[in-house]
Amino acid sequence: MRLDDRTLTEEGLAPARAGRVLLIACGALAHEILALKRANGWEHLDLQCLPAKLHLWPDRIVTAVEEAVRTHRAGYDEVFVVYADCGTGGALQEKCLELGVGMVEGPHCYSFFEGNAAFAATAETEFTAFYLTDFLVRQFDAFVWRPMGLDRHPELRDMYFGNYTKLVYQAQTEDPALDLKAAECAARLGLAYERRFTGYGDLAPVLAGVAEGFSGAE
Repeated sequence: MRLDDRTLTEEGLAPARAGRVLLIACGALAHEILALKRANGWEHLDLQCLPAKLHLWPDRIVTAVEEAVRTHRAGYDEVFVVYADCGTGGALQEKCLELGVGMVEGPHCYSFFEGNAAFAATAETEFTAFYLTDFLVRQFDAFVWRPMGLDRHPELRDMYFGNYTKLVYQAQTEDPALDLKAAECAARLGLAYERRFTGYGDLAPVLAGVAEGFSGAE
């Protein structure tokens, strides 16, 4: 399956309606989740992705997740939400508890890609870091440059990013082209650049737990 980042940003990904466990995820995580599915043979996991652009309006995430759960849960043995808090101020966790579905722990994907424990340990020393993942490097203009109006008013850059000191690229894959683009993003923002290979971080063991919990279910 070839995934188009623009489609994942604007529309998301419909479930294949095959499998016993539905993962409801952010479109920004589609590549990573499908890679883990392929690598581990998790054919019993199905994936629906909501549009990644919901992150531009975090207050809409809870409603979108609830709608997806209520729409699809009857067709699966289990539903699991592959979002962290993602700027919802705890509202997504409360909604998942109300709906009786699990979700990924952590404040955001930067944390669980780094590993929640490791990210928390460095939070006090890295509060001036601006983070990008593989997806956000590829979609930098759609999620950073244009929404902040920097395509029209580049003079606003220092007002937005003047308190940041570096851009940290959390690389999920070994991709020299993405590394180069991430460095260019840092230069455009006037920030120092650091590449940090994280792989899939906590996402891999979390999904393994979900997959293994239903691997023998009929």
